[in-house]
Amino acid sequence: MSTFILLLVFIASLVIGYKVLSHIPSLLHTPLMSSMNALDGVIILGALTATHLAGSTVGVFLGAFGIALAVTNVFGGFDITHKMLKMIAGKKR
Repeated sequence: MSTFILLLVFIASLVIGYKVLSHIPSLLHTPLMSSMNALDGVIILGALTATHLAGSTVGVFLGAFGIALAVTNVFGGFDITHKMLKMIAGKKR
């Protein structure tokens, strides 16, 4: 039963994420990238919950892999945002 619920959560998150991200205009993509780091924090919490509820070793491995990818995405997003802000600050001088 919990595997079915986890599968439904995964499919729902794929559909909702695709719908949200596909409707963002390209001009807004770069400014919203910093805000997406907060969303990645929510993804990390969801991956932690899913990993905790996983009943098999494969589920735990996939959950840990998802957590690692989300954490990498958060740090990469902050790094890119920092570089963009540094470029903008350099142009004002």
